[in-house]
Order: sequence, then C-alpha cells, then structure tokens
Amino acid sequence: QLQLVESGGGLVQPGGSLRLSCEASGFTLNNKAIAWFRQAPGKEREGVSCMSGSGGSAQYADSVKGRFTISRDNAKNSVYLQMDSLNADDTAVYFCAATKYIMVGLCMFRGYDYWGQGTQVTVSS
Repeated sequence: QLQLVESGGGLVQPGGSLRLSCEASGFTLNNKAIAWFRQAPGKEREGVSCMSGSGGSAQYADSVKGRFTISRDNAKNSVYLQMDSLNADDTAVYFCAATKYIMVGLCMFRGYDYWGQGTQVTVSS
C-alpha cells in the first residue's frame, strides 16, 4: 500500500519548536520531489516548503523563511520539517506530499501525487 504518514504535530507555545516527520511506505522517496503543505481553518491549502528530488534545492513560503527547514533522509525513506519560532499564524493541519516520478529540478508547490493524512499543529499559550 502506497502511503505517507505524518507525525510530530501537537500543541506548542508561541516561540516554540516542533519537528514534523513523514515516512513513506510502498514506494521510495529517492529522487522524488517532496513538500509540506498546510491548511488552516477557513483558509486554502498553501505550500510551506518543498525540496527537489536531488535534495540540492529547497523552496519556502515567505511566511516561514528563516524559521522552517525541510530535510530528507533517503535511507529512512522520510521527510522532515523543523519548525522554529512558531506563532499563532502557523496553526494548521500540515500535510506532506511526494511526486510519483523522479523530479530533480527546482521544486514547485504543485504536481504532487501522494499525500499524507495530515497532522495538527496548534500554536497557543
């Protein structure tokens, strides 16, 4: 069964940190573009960060630049999102995504074939 499973969400105080994990099963993430998206209540889903299949370039939404870091571990078939200096605007359900085919060029926030079920991140005091 092809799936992505996120973990690591939770409740954190403003200024705190969380690390989200996403493990793939049934397929390999090697050389696939990967991404994190989020959706807050009443808002559209937005791209947070993505990384090319080569792992050589990453893109970030302006709202998270300098605070979030995407990474991947091909040996563990996993993707991570380190989130620092969290604020209330970061509250959302976070989803990881991956392409079906090899993509080593600049990543984009579209064209993903596999999606996780989401993990809730709540930033509140």
